[in-house]
Amino acid sequence: MHPHAAMLAVVLLGNLMLPFTSAQNEPKINASDQIILLADSTSKPVTLQCNLTTAQTPHKESFWMKNGQEIVNTRTEQRNTVYRIIKPRADDSGEYMCVYTFYMAPNANATIEVKAKPDITGHKRSENKNEGENAMLYCKSVGYPHPTWTWRKVDGTSYTDIDNSTGRFFITNRDNYTELNILNLDINTDPGKYECNATNVIGNTAETTILRVRSHLAPLWPFLGVLAEIIILVVIIVVYEKRKTPDDIIDDDEPAGPMKTNSTNNHKDKNIRQRNTK
Repeated sequence: MHPHAAMLAVVLLGNLMLPFTSAQNEPKINASDQIILLADSTSKPVTLQCNLTTAQTPHKESFWMKNGQEIVNTRTEQRNTVYRIIKPRADDSGEYMCVYTFYMAPNANATIEVKAKPDITGHKRSENKNEGENAMLYCKSVGYPHPTWTWRKVDGTSYTDIDNSTGRFFITNRDNYTELNILNLDINTDPGKYECNATNVIGNTAETTILRVRSHLAPLWPFLGVLAEIIILVVIIVVYEKRKTPDDIIDDDEPAGPMKTNSTNNHKDKNIRQRNTK
């Protein structure tokens, strides 16, 4: 074989083996399988575990992360690292990662997914607005994976799906939060119950908000009520004055004294006549 041909064959063979050699040198981590949290309150403690089984260079330490943020007080020098969730809730779900650092090599990690049905932790129970105004309803949740959000208006046992096609309803979703904006409220069609629904691969949950729409005259109702009471009182007084009889009117010009004098005089005249008769 020509010397140059032999050298070229060695170079090509070395290039072909580089990926295989690199893959063989990567650290190997045995990690727990995905975990699904139960919806009830009797959930047992959950343990996440990672074990660094193979590494070409000495490792420095390891730590745990949740949703891209390091969990405090989890750093250790042990190859076998454990993270425990004592009282797991939907809020504890997420993407966990054990990370190993090395003195002479890049970090290595393994991911463990902890999944849970969405749990809606915040929403408006009711919203009171005047016709013509805008209303904003919202829902926020915990749970992993992030849910798919839907809105609908509930009328007894039936419902109407809501989307952004009407020009007055606008839905905005981002991860564990959804928002429904209703423009130029109509007092005849918009009042009612609105339901937000969060769904992921584990399950779904929903909550309801009651929207009340008042008339333009609503702010004037207290004033109109007082005004009506005043008008009714005035009418009663006028009617009462007109229906009073003349006997109820006291004549202040007529003195009460002469009545007593006349009675006395009549009594004296009677006594005089009786004496004359005798």
